[in-house]
Amino acid sequence: MNASSFYMIVIVIAALVLWRRTRAMYRPIKGNGVRLLLPIFYILIPSIPIILNPAVHAAFWEWICALLFGFILSIPLIWTTNYELRSDQHIYATKNKSFIVFFVMIFIIRFVLRDYLKNLGAETVAALFITIAIAYIIPWRIVSFLKFRGIYNKKNKESH
Repeated sequence: MNASSFYMIVIVIAALVLWRRTRAMYRPIKGNGVRLLLPIFYILIPSIPIILNPAVHAAFWEWICALLFGFILSIPLIWTTNYELRSDQHIYATKNKSFIVFFVMIFIIRFVLRDYLKNLGAETVAALFITIAIAYIIPWRIVSFLKFRGIYNKKNKESH
């Protein structure tokens, strides 16, 4: 895969995530919030073969750095993801333009890092970037779920 097709795929994925996220601000979140956790499984299952690839040659400290960097990237996403109970008694994601700014910044940082780390080998870079993605998606989605469940439980207590 050449660089331009890689960048196009990443841009399309980012655009789809942003489109879906902005749409969610206008539609209530259905159910008890478990669907907020599904992206964890969507990224974990296909990531296992990439991370465990025998051609990946990353030092232990590189894995730790990838995990820490991913966790740091999750912090602005956690801060900007909130939910609200509206007058129709449904829970919605709050409108927050800062989320879009942080999300785009994360993709820019990943592009810059990809170019900086290109001498590590394609398999190693892919595995480290998947590790970064896992390290920011898992905490972000778990905290989002907990925030949603807090409002969901409060709504259910008030209705009884």
